[in-house]
Amino acid sequence: MAARFDRIWHNARLATMRADRPDLGEIDNGLIAARDGRIVYAGAQSDFPIDAEAAERIDCDGRWITPGLVDCHTHLVYGGNRAHEFELRLKGASYEEIARAGGGIVSTVAATRKASEAELVATALPRLDALIGEGATTVEIKSGYGLDTDTEMRQLAAARGLGNLRRVAIRTSFLGAHALPVEAEGDKDRYIDLVCNEMLPAVAKAGVADAVDAFMEGIAFSSEQTARVFEAAVVLGLPVKLHADQLSNLAGAALAARFSALSADHLEHTDEAGAVAMAKAGTVAVLLPGAFYFIRETQKPPVELFRKHGVNMALATDCNPGSSPLTSLLLVMNMGATLFRLTVAECLTGVTREGARALGMLAETGTLEAGKWCDLAIWNIERPAELVYRIGFNPLQGRVWRGQ
Repeated sequence: MAARFDRIWHNARLATMRADRPDLGEIDNGLIAARDGRIVYAGAQSDFPIDAEAAERIDCDGRWITPGLVDCHTHLVYGGNRAHEFELRLKGASYEEIARAGGGIVSTVAATRKASEAELVATALPRLDALIGEGATTVEIKSGYGLDTDTEMRQLAAARGLGNLRRVAIRTSFLGAHALPVEAEGDKDRYIDLVCNEMLPAVAKAGVADAVDAFMEGIAFSSEQTARVFEAAVVLGLPVKLHADQLSNLAGAALAARFSALSADHLEHTDEAGAVAMAKAGTVAVLLPGAFYFIRETQKPPVELFRKHGVNMALATDCNPGSSPLTSLLLVMNMGATLFRLTVAECLTGVTREGARALGMLAETGTLEAGKWCDLAIWNIERPAELVYRIGFNPLQGRVWRGQ
Protein backbone atom coordinates (compact mmCIF):
# COMPACT_ATOMS: atom_id res chain seq x y z
CA MET A 1 0.00 0.00 0.00
CA ALA A 2 1.37 3.41 -0.99
CA ALA A 3 2.44 5.80 1.76
CA ARG A 4 0.01 8.66 2.35
CA PHE A 5 0.89 12.22 3.32
CA ASP A 6 -1.01 15.39 4.07
CA ARG A 7 1.02 17.51 1.66
CA ILE A 8 3.88 17.16 -0.75
CA TRP A 9 5.92 20.06 -2.11
CA HIS A 10 7.75 18.91 -5.24
CA ASN A 11 9.78 20.37 -8.10
CA ALA A 12 11.64 22.46 -5.53
CA ARG A 13 15.21 23.38 -4.71
CA LEU A 14 15.99 22.85 -1.04
CA ALA A 15 18.41 24.59 1.30
CA THR A 16 18.10 22.13 4.18
CA MET A 17 20.56 23.95 6.52
CA ARG A 18 21.53 20.56 7.91
CA ALA A 19 24.81 20.64 9.80
CA ASP A 20 25.88 17.26 8.39
CA ARG A 21 25.76 18.54 4.81
CA PRO A 22 28.16 20.98 3.13
CA ASP A 23 27.32 24.66 2.85
CA LEU A 24 23.53 25.08 2.95
CA GLY A 25 22.70 21.43 2.35
CA GLU A 26 21.39 22.25 -1.11
CA ILE A 27 19.32 19.75 -3.10
CA ASP A 28 18.63 20.80 -6.66
CA ASN A 29 15.57 18.67 -7.46
CA GLY A 30 14.00 18.26 -4.07
CA LEU A 31 10.77 17.26 -2.39
CA ILE A 32 9.24 17.69 1.06
CA ALA A 33 6.45 15.50 2.39
CA ALA A 34 4.54 16.25 5.60
CA ARG A 35 2.11 14.45 7.86
CA ASP A 36 0.47 15.75 11.04
CA GLY A 37 2.40 18.99 10.84
CA ARG A 38 5.84 17.38 10.71
CA ILE A 39 8.30 16.67 7.94
CA VAL A 40 8.35 13.01 6.99
CA TYR A 41 10.75 13.38 4.06
CA ALA A 42 13.03 16.16 2.83
CA GLY A 43 15.43 15.18 0.12
CA ALA A 44 15.94 14.33 -3.52
CA GLN A 45 12.75 13.81 -5.49
CA SER A 46 14.35 10.81 -7.20
CA ASP A 47 14.64 8.99 -3.85
CA PHE A 48 10.97 9.47 -2.92
CA PRO A 49 8.36 6.75 -3.64
CA ILE A 50 6.76 7.56 -6.98
CA ASP A 51 3.42 6.06 -5.90
CA ALA A 52 3.10 8.08 -2.66
CA GLU A 53 -0.35 9.55 -2.10
CA ALA A 54 -1.09 12.99 -0.67
CA ALA A 55 -4.20 15.01 0.12
CA GLU A 56 -2.49 17.94 -1.62
CA ARG A 57 0.48 18.29 -3.97
CA ILE A 58 2.14 21.67 -4.48
CA ASP A 59 4.31 22.21 -7.55
CA CYS A 60 6.98 24.72 -6.51
CA ASP A 61 8.04 25.36 -10.12
CA GLY A 62 11.73 25.31 -9.22
CA ARG A 63 11.45 27.74 -6.29
CA TRP A 64 13.75 27.51 -3.28
CA ILE A 65 12.54 26.22 0.07
CA THR A 66 14.35 26.99 3.31
CA PRO A 67 13.31 26.27 6.88
CA GLY A 68 10.97 28.94 8.22
CA LEU A 69 13.02 31.79 9.62
CA VAL A 70 13.72 32.07 13.35
CA ASP A 71 14.06 35.43 15.12
CA CYS A 72 15.72 34.36 18.36
CA HIS A 73 16.03 37.78 20.06
CA THR A 74 13.24 40.37 20.13
CA HIS A 75 11.60 42.78 22.58
CA LEU A 76 8.45 42.84 20.45
CA VAL A 77 5.93 43.67 23.20
CA TYR A 78 6.14 47.18 24.67
CA GLY A 79 4.26 50.44 25.09
CA GLY A 80 4.97 53.72 23.32
CA ASN A 81 8.00 54.45 21.15
CA ARG A 82 11.27 56.36 21.45
CA ALA A 83 11.44 58.37 18.23
CA HIS A 84 12.35 61.46 20.27
CA GLU A 85 15.46 59.70 21.55
CA PHE A 86 16.40 58.93 17.97
CA GLU A 87 16.36 62.67 17.35
CA LEU A 88 18.59 63.24 20.39
CA ARG A 89 21.01 60.61 19.16
CA LEU A 90 21.18 62.34 15.78
CA LYS A 91 22.25 65.47 17.67
CA GLY A 92 25.11 63.61 19.31
CA ALA A 93 23.74 62.09 22.54
CA SER A 94 25.04 58.59 23.30
CA TYR A 95 22.98 55.55 24.30
CA GLU A 96 24.42 55.75 27.83
CA GLU A 97 23.82 59.51 28.14
CA ILE A 98 20.18 59.09 27.18
CA ALA A 99 19.77 56.22 29.64
CA ARG A 100 21.39 58.11 32.52
CA ALA A 101 19.17 61.13 31.85
CA GLY A 102 16.02 59.08 32.45
CA GLY A 103 15.43 58.00 28.87
CA GLY A 104 16.16 54.65 27.36
CA ILE A 105 14.61 51.54 28.83
CA VAL A 106 13.05 53.38 31.78
CA SER A 107 10.96 55.61 29.48
CA THR A 108 9.55 52.53 27.75
CA VAL A 109 8.80 51.06 31.18
CA ALA A 110 6.54 54.01 31.99
CA ALA A 111 4.57 53.57 28.75
CA THR A 112 4.36 49.80 29.14
CA ARG A 113 3.07 49.98 32.70
CA LYS A 114 0.18 52.14 31.47
CA ALA A 115 -0.80 49.69 28.72
CA SER A 116 -3.32 46.89 29.16
CA GLU A 117 -2.60 43.39 27.91
CA ALA A 118 -4.98 43.96 24.99
CA GLU A 119 -3.17 47.19 24.09
CA LEU A 120 0.20 45.48 24.24
CA VAL A 121 -1.05 42.75 21.92
CA ALA A 122 -2.59 45.25 19.49
CA THR A 123 0.56 47.35 19.18
CA ALA A 124 2.84 44.29 18.86
CA LEU A 125 0.79 42.59 16.14
CA PRO A 126 1.99 44.80 13.25
CA ARG A 127 5.59 44.13 14.27
CA LEU A 128 4.95 40.39 14.40
CA ASP A 129 3.13 40.52 11.07
CA ALA A 130 6.14 42.20 9.46
CA LEU A 131 8.36 39.30 10.59
CA ILE A 132 5.82 36.71 9.47
CA GLY A 133 5.55 38.46 6.12
CA GLU A 134 9.22 37.74 5.50
CA GLY A 135 9.02 34.06 6.34
CA ALA A 136 9.43 33.92 10.13
CA THR A 137 7.78 30.89 11.73
CA THR A 138 9.40 31.12 15.21
CA VAL A 139 9.85 34.33 17.21
CA GLU A 140 11.29 34.85 20.68
CA ILE A 141 9.82 37.71 22.75
CA LYS A 142 11.26 39.11 25.98
CA SER A 143 9.65 40.98 28.84
CA GLY A 144 11.77 43.58 30.62
CA TYR A 145 9.70 46.73 30.18
CA GLY A 146 7.63 46.22 33.32
CA LEU A 147 10.25 45.89 36.06
CA ASP A 148 7.50 44.99 38.48
CA THR A 149 5.77 41.65 38.85
CA ASP A 150 2.38 42.61 37.44
CA THR A 151 3.67 44.31 34.30
CA GLU A 152 6.31 41.67 33.59
CA MET A 153 3.60 39.02 33.81
CA ARG A 154 1.34 41.11 31.58
CA GLN A 155 4.06 41.45 28.98
CA LEU A 156 4.70 37.71 28.95
CA ALA A 157 0.97 36.97 28.75
CA ALA A 158 0.65 39.38 25.81
CA ALA A 159 3.56 37.69 24.07
CA ARG A 160 1.99 34.26 24.53
CA GLY A 161 -1.33 35.71 23.35
CA LEU A 162 0.23 36.70 20.02
CA GLY A 163 0.79 33.01 19.36
CA ASN A 164 -2.95 32.43 19.63
CA LEU A 165 -3.67 35.07 16.99
CA ARG A 166 -1.13 34.07 14.37
CA ARG A 167 0.30 30.84 12.97
CA VAL A 168 3.72 31.24 14.55
CA ALA A 169 5.67 29.61 17.37
CA ILE A 170 6.31 32.08 20.20
CA ARG A 171 9.03 31.58 22.80
CA THR A 172 9.10 33.90 25.80
CA SER A 173 12.00 35.06 27.98
CA PHE A 174 11.66 36.74 31.37
CA LEU A 175 13.96 39.79 31.42
CA GLY A 176 13.21 41.30 34.80
CA ALA A 177 16.91 42.14 35.21
CA HIS A 178 16.84 44.56 32.29
CA ALA A 179 17.14 47.94 34.02
CA LEU A 180 16.59 49.56 37.39
CA PRO A 181 13.09 51.02 37.91
CA VAL A 182 12.76 54.52 39.33
CA GLU A 183 11.18 53.29 42.56
CA ALA A 184 14.30 51.24 43.36
CA GLU A 185 16.04 54.55 44.11
CA GLY A 186 19.37 53.36 42.76
CA ASP A 187 19.56 50.21 44.91
CA LYS A 188 20.36 47.49 42.41
CA ASP A 189 20.87 44.76 44.98
CA ARG A 190 17.46 45.35 46.51
CA TYR A 191 15.86 45.23 43.08
CA ILE A 192 17.64 41.96 42.27
CA ASP A 193 16.20 40.60 45.52
CA LEU A 194 12.76 41.41 44.10
CA VAL A 195 13.59 39.72 40.79
CA CYS A 196 14.84 36.55 42.46
CA ASN A 197 12.40 36.24 45.36
CA GLU A 198 9.14 37.54 43.88
CA MET A 199 9.17 37.98 40.10
CA LEU A 200 10.95 34.80 39.05
CA PRO A 201 8.92 32.45 41.26
CA ALA A 202 5.68 34.04 40.03
CA VAL A 203 6.73 33.71 36.39
CA ALA A 204 7.81 30.10 36.90
CA LYS A 205 4.61 29.18 38.71
CA ALA A 206 2.48 30.70 35.93
CA GLY A 207 4.52 28.89 33.28
CA VAL A 208 4.71 31.97 31.04
CA ALA A 209 8.46 31.97 30.34
CA ASP A 210 10.64 29.52 28.44
CA ALA A 211 13.92 31.10 29.60
CA VAL A 212 15.40 33.80 31.83
CA ASP A 213 17.46 36.67 30.41
CA ALA A 214 19.46 39.54 31.94
CA PHE A 215 21.34 42.66 30.88
CA MET A 216 24.86 42.63 32.29
CA GLU A 217 26.44 46.02 31.67
CA GLY A 218 27.69 49.12 33.47
CA ILE A 219 24.32 50.83 32.98
CA ALA A 220 22.48 47.67 34.03
CA PHE A 221 23.65 44.87 36.35
CA SER A 222 26.97 43.49 37.55
CA SER A 223 28.29 39.97 37.13
CA GLU A 224 27.45 39.19 40.77
CA GLN A 225 23.89 40.45 40.42
CA THR A 226 23.42 38.59 37.13
CA ALA A 227 24.78 35.39 38.67
CA ARG A 228 22.18 35.64 41.43
CA VAL A 229 19.39 35.81 38.85
CA PHE A 230 20.81 32.84 36.97
CA GLU A 231 21.20 30.79 40.14
CA ALA A 232 17.55 31.42 40.96
CA ALA A 233 16.54 30.46 37.41
CA VAL A 234 18.48 27.20 37.59
CA VAL A 235 16.74 26.27 40.85
CA LEU A 236 13.41 26.83 39.10
CA GLY A 237 14.44 24.72 36.10
CA LEU A 238 14.58 27.55 33.58
CA PRO A 239 17.43 27.89 31.05
CA VAL A 240 19.23 31.23 30.81
CA LYS A 241 20.57 33.65 28.21
CA LEU A 242 22.38 36.95 28.51
CA HIS A 243 22.75 40.41 26.97
CA ALA A 244 26.53 40.36 27.21
CA ASP A 245 29.51 42.58 26.41
CA GLN A 246 27.51 45.04 24.32
CA LEU A 247 29.02 48.32 25.52
CA SER A 248 32.06 47.04 27.45
CA ASN A 249 33.84 43.82 28.30
CA LEU A 250 32.62 42.72 31.72
CA ALA A 251 33.27 39.05 30.88
CA GLY A 252 29.58 38.49 30.25
CA ALA A 253 30.20 35.80 27.64
CA ALA A 254 32.22 33.78 30.14
CA LEU A 255 29.53 34.18 32.79
CA ALA A 256 26.85 33.01 30.36
CA ALA A 257 28.98 29.98 29.53
CA ARG A 258 29.46 29.22 33.22
CA PHE A 259 25.71 28.75 33.48
CA SER A 260 25.51 26.80 30.20
CA ALA A 261 23.40 29.59 28.74
CA LEU A 262 21.46 28.91 25.56
CA SER A 263 22.95 32.08 24.12
CA ALA A 264 24.98 35.19 24.80
CA ASP A 265 23.78 38.13 22.72
CA HIS A 266 25.38 41.32 21.30
CA LEU A 267 29.02 40.46 22.22
CA GLU A 268 30.72 43.44 20.56
CA HIS A 269 33.38 43.56 23.31
CA THR A 270 33.81 39.83 23.98
CA ASP A 271 37.44 38.67 24.24
CA GLU A 272 39.07 35.37 23.33
CA ALA A 273 38.56 33.90 26.80
CA GLY A 274 34.84 34.54 26.42
CA ALA A 275 34.76 32.92 22.99
CA VAL A 276 36.61 29.84 24.29
CA ALA A 277 34.21 29.52 27.22
CA MET A 278 31.17 29.80 24.94
CA ALA A 279 32.52 27.13 22.61
CA LYS A 280 33.10 24.71 25.49
CA ALA A 281 29.61 25.35 26.91
CA GLY A 282 27.82 25.17 23.56
CA THR A 283 26.46 28.68 24.11
CA VAL A 284 25.33 30.31 20.84
CA ALA A 285 26.61 33.78 19.92
CA VAL A 286 23.58 35.83 18.84
CA LEU A 287 24.77 38.79 16.77
CA LEU A 288 22.51 41.82 16.52
CA PRO A 289 23.63 44.09 13.67
CA GLY A 290 20.48 46.22 13.87
CA ALA A 291 21.49 47.56 17.30
CA PHE A 292 25.13 47.94 16.16
CA TYR A 293 23.92 50.04 13.23
CA PHE A 294 21.26 52.04 15.06
CA ILE A 295 23.36 53.21 18.00
CA ARG A 296 26.37 53.80 15.73
CA GLU A 297 28.57 51.29 17.48
CA THR A 298 32.10 51.00 16.12
CA GLN A 299 33.35 47.91 17.97
CA LYS A 300 32.36 44.82 15.96
CA PRO A 301 31.74 41.44 17.58
CA PRO A 302 34.79 39.13 17.28
CA VAL A 303 33.50 36.99 14.43
CA GLU A 304 36.97 35.61 13.63
CA LEU A 305 37.38 34.44 17.22
CA PHE A 306 34.00 32.72 17.09
CA ARG A 307 35.00 30.99 13.87
CA LYS A 308 38.41 30.04 15.27
CA HIS A 309 36.93 28.37 18.35
CA GLY A 310 33.82 26.89 16.74
CA VAL A 311 31.19 29.08 18.40
CA ASN A 312 27.83 28.75 16.64
CA MET A 313 26.55 32.14 15.45
CA ALA A 314 22.92 33.23 15.09
CA LEU A 315 21.45 36.50 13.82
CA ALA A 316 18.34 38.27 15.11
CA THR A 317 16.52 41.60 14.82
CA ASP A 318 16.69 42.66 18.50
CA CYS A 319 13.43 44.44 17.66
CA ASN A 320 13.00 47.03 20.42
CA PRO A 321 11.93 50.67 20.66
CA GLY A 322 15.25 52.19 21.67
CA SER A 323 18.23 50.63 19.95
CA SER A 324 16.88 48.44 17.12
CA PRO A 325 13.36 49.28 15.87
CA LEU A 326 13.81 46.62 13.20
CA THR A 327 11.32 44.03 11.97
CA SER A 328 13.16 42.50 8.99
CA LEU A 329 15.26 39.36 9.18
CA LEU A 330 16.11 39.84 5.51
CA LEU A 331 17.72 43.19 6.32
CA VAL A 332 19.43 41.62 9.34
CA MET A 333 21.12 39.12 7.04
CA ASN A 334 22.35 41.88 4.73
CA MET A 335 23.64 43.81 7.74
CA GLY A 336 25.34 40.70 9.10
CA ALA A 337 27.19 40.32 5.81
CA THR A 338 28.03 43.97 5.15
CA LEU A 339 28.75 45.12 8.71
CA PHE A 340 30.13 41.96 10.34
CA ARG A 341 31.50 40.24 7.20
CA LEU A 342 29.52 37.04 7.74
CA THR A 343 29.30 34.67 4.80
CA VAL A 344 26.04 33.93 2.99
CA ALA A 345 25.93 30.52 4.66
CA GLU A 346 26.53 32.03 8.12
CA CYS A 347 23.73 34.54 7.56
CA LEU A 348 21.21 31.98 6.33
CA THR A 349 21.99 29.38 8.99
CA GLY A 350 22.02 32.23 11.52
CA VAL A 351 18.31 32.91 11.00
CA THR A 352 17.33 29.23 10.73
CA ARG A 353 19.40 26.45 12.32
CA GLU A 354 21.44 28.57 14.72
CA GLY A 355 18.47 30.74 15.67
CA ALA A 356 16.65 27.54 16.64
CA ARG A 357 19.71 26.34 18.56
CA ALA A 358 19.82 29.63 20.47
CA LEU A 359 16.28 28.95 21.68
CA GLY A 360 16.94 25.32 22.60
CA MET A 361 14.60 24.29 19.76
CA LEU A 362 16.95 22.67 17.26
CA ALA A 363 15.35 19.28 17.80
CA GLU A 364 12.03 20.74 16.63
CA THR A 365 12.78 23.30 13.90
CA GLY A 366 15.50 25.22 12.06
CA THR A 367 16.42 22.63 9.40
CA LEU A 368 14.60 20.59 6.78
CA GLU A 369 14.77 17.11 8.29
CA ALA A 370 12.35 14.28 8.95
CA GLY A 371 10.75 14.53 12.37
CA LYS A 372 10.90 18.31 12.67
CA TRP A 373 7.97 20.67 12.41
CA CYS A 374 7.06 21.40 8.81
CA ASP A 375 7.93 25.11 9.03
CA LEU A 376 8.92 26.34 5.57
CA ALA A 377 9.66 29.51 3.64
CA ILE A 378 9.27 29.31 -0.15
CA TRP A 379 11.16 31.92 -2.16
CA ASN A 380 11.05 33.38 -5.67
CA ILE A 381 14.83 33.50 -6.10
CA GLU A 382 17.47 32.04 -8.37
CA ARG A 383 19.97 31.33 -5.59
CA PRO A 384 19.95 31.58 -1.78
CA ALA A 385 22.51 34.41 -1.79
CA GLU A 386 19.73 36.72 -3.03
CA LEU A 387 18.16 36.60 0.44
CA VAL A 388 21.32 38.19 1.84
CA TYR A 389 22.28 40.36 -1.13
CA ARG A 390 19.06 42.28 -1.77
CA ILE A 391 17.98 45.28 0.32
CA GLY A 392 14.32 46.25 0.77
CA PHE A 393 13.09 43.37 -1.36
CA ASN A 394 10.88 40.54 -0.15
CA PRO A 395 10.80 37.52 -2.49
CA LEU A 396 8.69 35.33 -0.20
CA GLN A 397 6.29 33.23 -2.28
CA GLY A 398 4.74 31.22 0.53
CA ARG A 399 5.07 30.42 4.20
CA VAL A 400 4.17 27.12 5.83
CA TRP A 401 3.75 26.65 9.56
CA ARG A 402 3.22 23.18 11.02
CA GLY A 403 2.46 21.84 7.56
CA GLN A 404 -0.19 24.45 6.70
